[in-house]
Amino acid sequence: MELKIPEVKQRWPNPINTVKIGATRDEGGTRTSTVTVGGATSLPFYHFEGTIPHPPVVAMEVWDIPGEEWPEAVKEPFADVMHDPGEWAKRCVEYGAELVCLRLKGCDPNGANKSPEEAARAARRVLESVGVPLIIWGCGNDEKDNEVFPLVAEAVAGENCLLGTITEDNYKTLTALCTAYKHKLIAESPVDINIAKQVNILALDAGFKLEDIVIFPQSGALGYGIEYVYSIMERTRIAGLKGDKVMAMPILCDIGIEVWGVKEAKAPVPEWGDPKLRGPLWEATTAYVYLLAGADILIMRHPEAVRATKATIAKLMGLDGR
Repeated sequence: MELKIPEVKQRWPNPINTVKIGATRDEGGTRTSTVTVGGATSLPFYHFEGTIPHPPVVAMEVWDIPGEEWPEAVKEPFADVMHDPGEWAKRCVEYGAELVCLRLKGCDPNGANKSPEEAARAARRVLESVGVPLIIWGCGNDEKDNEVFPLVAEAVAGENCLLGTITEDNYKTLTALCTAYKHKLIAESPVDINIAKQVNILALDAGFKLEDIVIFPQSGALGYGIEYVYSIMERTRIAGLKGDKVMAMPILCDIGIEVWGVKEAKAPVPEWGDPKLRGPLWEATTAYVYLLAGADILIMRHPEAVRATKATIAKLMGLDGR
């Protein structure tokens, strides 16, 4: 008797939202390229079950102040340009960055305490230096970010940037600014699917379109709770594919800042191997895990980790000619 193999492919009723970042001159901006993420109708790289129209993309991180606290292994490729965020951004593009993430670290009131005007100038400097789209990330101090972003959002008006982040406790100012200046928005949550959903609902209630939101579940490095983050990201993606409109957003992972803060990536312990090799490997491996969990945007630091991650994305998307 002939046995019939049952159909086991999963069909999902709802595609993930498509989010475009950047605007060309024809679209009112100055970018020479744009980035589109999302649109998947299946779990990550399940090409046999659905379509993945837009591959994941890699952004590289730039600060508005020199990254003196960066470990030497990751600082070395940028040491001669860290004094100028524009030149730093150019170097990132040379290394293959599809977006530049400007982190306004210098605005931290517990650090350099740069002014909103200085932050806006840094954003303009990066815009004028590169043609790729921008992610602009606050300093993490809610009060200061709410002072800084009005000038920054206006300074990059028309460029369709991705600004962040909003949280459950601090969302009104940046949501209103992204609405007024037509930017996209990063919604941050502490690796909690219910809070992630709540942040999106708060933005929606404030009049912001769900289709312009990217989800950011706080991303731990390899060896630091990554399996839990993976499970939350996977549940988020499945919820979106099943039809939960409040969870059907592309996902961003902020990898570089996490990886280069752990001892396994940077500690000068000979028995662990050369940090110049170990650190990039730790960053790339962290990125691989998040790609499989559903990451659409990866923010990274080391050029070798970026190169390896982009090569892996090409393979997973069948774009490497094999």
